[in-house]
Amino acid sequence: MRVLLTGGAGFIGRHVHTRLIAEGHEVTVLDSFRPDVHAHKPAPRPGLIVGDVRDAEVVAGALDGIDTVIHLAAKVGLGVDLDDLDDYVSSNSLGTAVLLRQLAKMKIRHFIYASSMVVYGEGRHDCDHHGHVAPGPRRTEDLDAGHFEPPCPACGAQLRPGLVEEDAVLDPRNAYAASKLNGEHLSQTWARETGGRVTALRFHNVYGPGMPRNTPYAGVAAIFRSALERGEAPKVFEDGNQRRDFIHVHDIATAVTTSAAALPHQPPFTAYNVGSGTISTIGDVATELSRAYDGLAPVVTGQYRLGDVRHLTASSDRLRNELGWKPTYDLSTGLADLLSSARG
Repeated sequence: MRVLLTGGAGFIGRHVHTRLIAEGHEVTVLDSFRPDVHAHKPAPRPGLIVGDVRDAEVVAGALDGIDTVIHLAAKVGLGVDLDDLDDYVSSNSLGTAVLLRQLAKMKIRHFIYASSMVVYGEGRHDCDHHGHVAPGPRRTEDLDAGHFEPPCPACGAQLRPGLVEEDAVLDPRNAYAASKLNGEHLSQTWARETGGRVTALRFHNVYGPGMPRNTPYAGVAAIFRSALERGEAPKVFEDGNQRRDFIHVHDIATAVTTSAAALPHQPPFTAYNVGSGTISTIGDVATELSRAYDGLAPVVTGQYRLGDVRHLTASSDRLRNELGWKPTYDLSTGLADLLSSARG
């Protein structure tokens, strides 16, 4: 494949780039080197174009000779502050639209889109009395009182969290989530009108060597690690029992390249969850990292953020069964690899 990799200088992008090269593909990286993520902006060089996906002229030049596009470039983060709502829409929604328009013009028909598990909102929940239900937004007064579990919207009973599958109702609950889902919709529109093929990969919580530190892009594992390296205890929000699926960045990279290779044989639009298949809690991750770093035990603060969801785990069986992909790291081996890379 001759691949344009947008966001290829970022955390996930660098690992995807390495994997693509190892598999023998020709790769061009397009990255804007956002100042809130990258300390320096390098000069362009062969194989690297420094530019923004919102710049149609830059994108057109980057697409010359390309047959497959892997679109990782995005503004990420929680997105609960409406002050940056326009930046999410511009960076993510507009950026994707400009890119897709140029693909249509240049008759490029293979597109991998980096989506996110956050498009599901609160994920799957079941009530003993009402079956599968969608929890409503959590209320401030409940969170202030330490009642973190979302109740059944019909009867108020406690819900059982489960695994989300790709055909679940999508319910983005913050600016980042809304922009990621909008990118899926734009991609579907492009595929219908051009005969192209799109695979949207809904990444779960990604961690691993090279993950960002102390930036809006840092995930919870990175935040915990930074605290431990400062000699501080990791601070865990709510009660630490929020369920997540943490996936090593190496496994994300193999999911991306496997999906890209399969594109010619795929339907016009396919969505895959990409997770490790192992459910962990936020408290588990903090405890494992504290143990690995021989640091202070985590402190459960009871603090919360309104834009956070309580539980969100999904089934990645579709990706495993249809494309033969499988993760190679569980949380314990993945965190050991993270620690080894930090000390190396």
